[in-house]
Amino acid sequence: MKSPFYTAEHDAFRDLLRRFVEKEIAPFAHEWDEAGEFPRDLYRKAAEIGLLGLGFPEEYGGIAADQFMRIVASQELARAGAGGVSASLMSHTIGSPPIARAARPEVKARVLPQVLAGEKISALAITEPGGGSDVANLHTRARRDGDHYVVTGEKTFITSGVRADYLTVAVRTGGEGAGGVSLLLIEGDTPGLSRTKLKKMGWWASDTATLHFDGCRVPAENLIGEEGQGFKIIMRNFNSERMGMAASCTAFARVCLDEAIAYAKERKTFGKPLAQHQVIRHKIVDMAQKVAASQAMLEMLAWRLEQGESPVAEICMMKNQATQTMAFCASEAVQIFGGAGFMRGIKAERIYREVKVNAIGGGTEEIMKDLASRQMGL
Repeated sequence: MKSPFYTAEHDAFRDLLRRFVEKEIAPFAHEWDEAGEFPRDLYRKAAEIGLLGLGFPEEYGGIAADQFMRIVASQELARAGAGGVSASLMSHTIGSPPIARAARPEVKARVLPQVLAGEKISALAITEPGGGSDVANLHTRARRDGDHYVVTGEKTFITSGVRADYLTVAVRTGGEGAGGVSLLLIEGDTPGLSRTKLKKMGWWASDTATLHFDGCRVPAENLIGEEGQGFKIIMRNFNSERMGMAASCTAFARVCLDEAIAYAKERKTFGKPLAQHQVIRHKIVDMAQKVAASQAMLEMLAWRLEQGESPVAEICMMKNQATQTMAFCASEAVQIFGGAGFMRGIKAERIYREVKVNAIGGGTEEIMKDLASRQMGL
């Protein structure tokens, strides 16, 4: 449907990206999921059409992009129904913004052009084995030693953690609490860094890892921002991440809806197509209703962000709205497919396995509710 928020430029990029997904991702999504990875060359191909550079400074190879261009990118990628590919291919959208925003000029000039050209992979490392969303209480320690920091600790559930060339890592440089948290750029070949690949319920094509830092010496110039300012940078990063996740989840829900409609028209039971059974038609309408509501909320929030607002509570609620819509539509789609929905290879089955990671990543559903309530003064 036409929306007042999208211009001809948005539509042109949507067409370009749709062709890219149909040619370079969709035909291989199942194969890559089963293999547990996708070709590294996909980063370069994505960079060539401008996908990786969206929203980053032009001086480093980026492309100016508003909130709606980001929505287009997230939602067109989701059409392949391969969340693991999207997550790792776009891990730089959470790993590199802190670099672009707060790293030293020489670090930006060295790192960002390579990432945005698809030559290097960027990842964000915050979560630890002992805690996820409680960023203020992380334990990975970075001790200053001359012109280096010595980093010791662990990070886990890190998207692109296996292959990342650049890791934006939350560390403790000071005392307890948020004021002791800083960000460091740690290069993938740093001595003392080792990685353990993790197996997951979904997102099979996305490499996910536990990172082990055993006395890693990191140049002090790799500090992102000032010491003790890492928590603020991380929190700012979360808003963008949650909007991106909300856009993707709404689109994944729409993929489930589209697959369910197509199957319901084709599959016959009791002498007629599934779509002619009232109970199936009602399921499909319920799915369509939730997708439409989520998309409308998403676009209105994007418009408010473009006006300079910072609606943190609504962004948290938006993430929950989108993940709940995705969960509902994935479940109903698999139910409509019946036994076929339990078989590997269809988009709805993959998406069904990927529901929970979205409800957990970027801040759990429970934390989103608590943060939203605090923003509301409760």
